[in-house]
Amino acid sequence: MTQAEIKLCSLLLQEHFGEIVEKIGVHLIRTGSQPLRVIAHDTGTSLDQVKKALCVLIQHNLVIYQVHKRGVVEYEAQCSRVLRMLRYPRYIYTAKTLYSDTGELIVEELLLNGKMAMSAVVKKVADRLTETMEDGKTMDYAEVSNTFVRLADTHFVQRCPLVPATENSDPGPPPPAPTLVISEKDMYLVPKLSLIGKGKRRRSSDEDATGEPKAKRPKHTTDNKEPIPDDGIYWQANLDRFHQHFRDQGIVSAVANRMDQVISKWVGQWLSGIFTYLQMWPLAYSQSQHSRVNSDFQFTFQTQTSSEIVRTMLRMSEITTSSSAPFTQPLSSNEIFRSLPVGYNISKQVLDQYLTLLADDPLEFVGKSGDSGGGMYVINLHKALGSLATATLESVIQERFGSRCARIFRLVLQKKHLEQKQVEDFAMIPAKEAKDMLYKMLSENFISLQEIPKTPDHAPSRTFYLYTVNILSAARMLLHRCYKSVANLIERRQFETKENKRLLEKSQRVEAIIASMQATGAEEAQLQEIEEMITAPERQQLETLKRNVNKLDACEIQVDETIFLLESYIESTVKRQ
Repeated sequence: MTQAEIKLCSLLLQEHFGEIVEKIGVHLIRTGSQPLRVIAHDTGTSLDQVKKALCVLIQHNLVIYQVHKRGVVEYEAQCSRVLRMLRYPRYIYTAKTLYSDTGELIVEELLLNGKMAMSAVVKKVADRLTETMEDGKTMDYAEVSNTFVRLADTHFVQRCPLVPATENSDPGPPPPAPTLVISEKDMYLVPKLSLIGKGKRRRSSDEDATGEPKAKRPKHTTDNKEPIPDDGIYWQANLDRFHQHFRDQGIVSAVANRMDQVISKWVGQWLSGIFTYLQMWPLAYSQSQHSRVNSDFQFTFQTQTSSEIVRTMLRMSEITTSSSAPFTQPLSSNEIFRSLPVGYNISKQVLDQYLTLLADDPLEFVGKSGDSGGGMYVINLHKALGSLATATLESVIQERFGSRCARIFRLVLQKKHLEQKQVEDFAMIPAKEAKDMLYKMLSENFISLQEIPKTPDHAPSRTFYLYTVNILSAARMLLHRCYKSVANLIERRQFETKENKRLLEKSQRVEAIIASMQATGAEEAQLQEIEEMITAPERQQLETLKRNVNKLDACEIQVDETIFLLESYIESTVKRQ
């Protein structure tokens, strides 16, 4: 665990849960697993506050516990899970893209609360959607429930482990901590609930939903409270499934950039040459034939065909393939052809040509694993992540050191091992410049130097010095820098907000006054007078602050995309070693 990761975890915990939870969480990250009383003693926090902080962290899957042989319960922080909080906006946006506003709010509620029962999520989301609708319109519970079922069917949400029934029925003394288990077949099993109702709008504090004042409402005893239909069955967001979706989107985008643009350009030049040649013989090639041939070729070579084929293969394998698997499940050409989107008009012959083209590509995103069913094809997820990580490193080198350094980096990567003189000759760069560029990348740990001595004494005059690229170590170095960058961005955003805290509070008060006056039907002149409470310089300062904060937020999301790519590559490589 590096200091950059600990600092980023500290900032994320403080921003989401406050100082006490941040103090306990960072202490566990630094020290490892510890029992309750040791945590309270080392942090100087009261036992009650430590218990509440641990409850919050366990609720959000940021801390796990285990019982040792002596019966002592120890708590351990999950640093990788804490860092995923940085990706919450991306999870929510993905749910909105795939399942509209309803899916967005379901995932948002699960992320904000950690674990929730399905009935509670459905009612909360229905109420929130009803608040945004026009008067007289409401959101039905059944519609929200259907979206929840779709999220479970595609594994974006999953059930939390439960205490087994045998443990509850054991007559002996209870264990120090419960053991939670769940079978894989029950993880995405949605209980059959008959949720009937519609979302409710929030009323004022003095009235309930029927408009009846509090004083006139009859008091209900707690005995009449209806039992929750799915009591004890809790759900959480399946972050690994979201990561699998992000990985698939990155692979599809890479295939589109590499294959489809090249094919479109090549086909365009080829057709242009053919049509120019045929138009030289007007008697043998009429205008109607030109139009028909042109439309046929456009029909055959549609743009984005390669990426659409890869997207179809990934969509077919998204549930059957584990998120950590190096390959997708083998798919036959016939299965892929039947699963292409409706209205995507390409023939089986053209599909086979594209699959062959993808399988023969040097990057080897797609591989052929057999000949049955018209040919069996898989997507090599590990090599795809390796290619994406390499492209990221090349992009960083080009932005920091220039195109010549990027050329040297690609050359050393391709040739595996090169001496300095060989780098100068192959890259066609003067010796002095090549030496400076190599040493610059060597000092930044983008490339490494390997010594091969001719004699046991390692004398410099009798030693070969070869430059090489270790993608794994370079990716780890870049990942560490990304963690530091995100921590700096969060600190800068917090500084900007703190410096303008008084102005932000004033703006919020003015907006609240205007909203309440609009609700009571105030005149335009009165509203204008309230708006003038914020002067022109203050308004300009607010606009500048908003623009700066938006830029910092966008930078956080962009750096997190690089973090996700590097983390995925490192995890995939370590598992294969």
